[in-house]
Amino acid sequence: LDKAASEKRDLTAEEEQSYQRMNAELNERAARIEALKADAEREAKIEAATREIAAQVRPAAQHVSTDADVLRSMARGETRSFTFETRDVVKTSSGAPVPTSFFDRVIEQARLVGPMLDTSTILRTAGGENLQIPSQASWSTGTVTGEGTAIGESDPGFNSFITLGALKYSFLVQLSRELIEDAGVDILAFLATQTGNAIGYAVNTGLTTGNNTNQPNGIVTAAAAGGTGGTGVAGAFTADNLIDLAYSLDGAARRLPGVGWMMNTASLGAVRKLKDTAGFYIFSPALADGNDQLLNFPVYENPAMASQGTGAKSVLFGHLPSYYVRMAGGLRLDRSDDYAFNADLVTFRATMRVDGDLPQT
Repeated sequence: LDKAASEKRDLTAEEEQSYQRMNAELNERAARIEALKADAEREAKIEAATREIAAQVRPAAQHVSTDADVLRSMARGETRSFTFETRDVVKTSSGAPVPTSFFDRVIEQARLVGPMLDTSTILRTAGGENLQIPSQASWSTGTVTGEGTAIGESDPGFNSFITLGALKYSFLVQLSRELIEDAGVDILAFLATQTGNAIGYAVNTGLTTGNNTNQPNGIVTAAAAGGTGGTGVAGAFTADNLIDLAYSLDGAARRLPGVGWMMNTASLGAVRKLKDTAGFYIFSPALADGNDQLLNFPVYENPAMASQGTGAKSVLFGHLPSYYVRMAGGLRLDRSDDYAFNADLVTFRATMRVDGDLPQT
């Protein structure tokens, strides 16, 4: 424009085209700058308006690393439901020892009130659909066969299938909000103790003496009778009775790992007093960590077993892993703030689905 003015002339066609093109580019850049300025002003207004509720608009990512964190998160109402899994620690695990999880704490407590979850074979499934297990009833037999004589057939026999379902054991425990908000309360230990005792006693009792109707088929209910004590002394067993019971089991079964005794505290005390004909106690207490021995087989104390008495199955002997326990899923813990809202109590619900039976009686 300056050049055309100095020469006192109009723009040429080429100059006019360049001038219009530069004007269009400048207008485009100006419009873009205005748009960016408007965006910045709008973002500043939004940030100012939401600064006080930024945590709700953009919640910070939370990482729950331990089961204790999960429980405390449930106590604060941030987590409503959680299923605790089971994990195995193997000798190849590296680094620091794995922290005790909530599931392990509960099962450990349950075993203190009964050994059935420790001595049995545990089958873990994700769902609760029926699970069928076969068992052998008889062996094939061989015979001497003469020359040129047809060889006879001998097939093994099988019992009817046993079916394991998934019976639900559950209970509720309530905590006051004041107890939850008290920073000195170990919520993990409290819930582990309550859940362990409630679920542990119920499950162990069902797996021991269940009636196979609305309970598991308990190991005592399913097992065959191997020996009977005298009725003249109110069913008190003798050392000879225990020997007869041990040797009522097949010799091959007695050599299997996991064979042992099971009885309650009262029966265990009675066993410790028994002596042989030479006056020596037949009971051998463990000298180190491990189970006491009776006739060279380990003894497991089970509070769900009946005490000695007429008509009572007070002592169990056999291959204890032959009893199968089916666990559907893990231990589930749920929280509700509404169940006891009027009392300002937080309710926790623990649920475990199990069943058990003895395929080989």
